[in-house]
Order: sequence, then C-alpha cells, then structure tokens
Amino acid sequence: MLHHISLGVTDLNRSAAFYDAALAALGYVRVWSDDTAIGYGPPGGGDKLAIKLREGAAAPGPGFHLALAAPDRAAVDRFHEAALRHGGHDNGAPGLRPHYGPDYYAAFVIDPDGHHIEAVIN
Repeated sequence: MLHHISLGVTDLNRSAAFYDAALAALGYVRVWSDDTAIGYGPPGGGDKLAIKLREGAAAPGPGFHLALAAPDRAAVDRFHEAALRHGGHDNGAPGLRPHYGPDYYAAFVIDPDGHHIEAVIN
C-alpha cells in the first residue's frame, strides 16, 4: 500500500550517519541526496524512505513506528547493532516476538530524533 515515507529530522548529518549505517545492515542504500534531504531504498531503485531537514521537527506521537523489512535474522541483528553505534537508542533487542507470530523476529530502536524504527523478518 505505501509508496514511500518521509521523516523530519533536525540534524541531517547526524541522521544520515544513523540511517546510512542502520539501513545498510538491511541492504538499503542512499538513492539520492541534496543539501536538505536523503532518500533510501534498494540498490538501483527509487526511494522508499526519505529523511528531510525540518527546523523543529518532532517525531510522531505515541503509537507510531516504522517497520522495515529485513532479508534475514542476521540483518535484524546487524541493524540493531549499527543503530545503537550511530546514535540510536534501544527499544527492544533482536529476538523472536511470538505474540506477533511464531517466526516474527524483530529489533526496535529509536532514532536520534525520536522516531520509532523496527527491523523485522517473519
């Protein structure tokens, strides 16, 4: 259903360091960038996620989170590790979430601007 999503960030360089590392762990790369925004997606494809510099940007309220598809469990683990090394905060270590499904394996982080981001394979 979704074509793409954009997140407002207050510091493009700080957020780029976070998303470059965290998304690379899932196989996603920068597909375009300019002085105020960066788009990420599969190599050779269009953007599915963009971060955009916005003065006073704030993360969406409680209940919002963005779940990103991972190719395998190891990628979920790498995502979590990379996110924490690049300014993210832990919001749920990698592991099975049987209450979501028997094979639902995910990790949860909060980006430097407070956006709740999940990597998942199921």
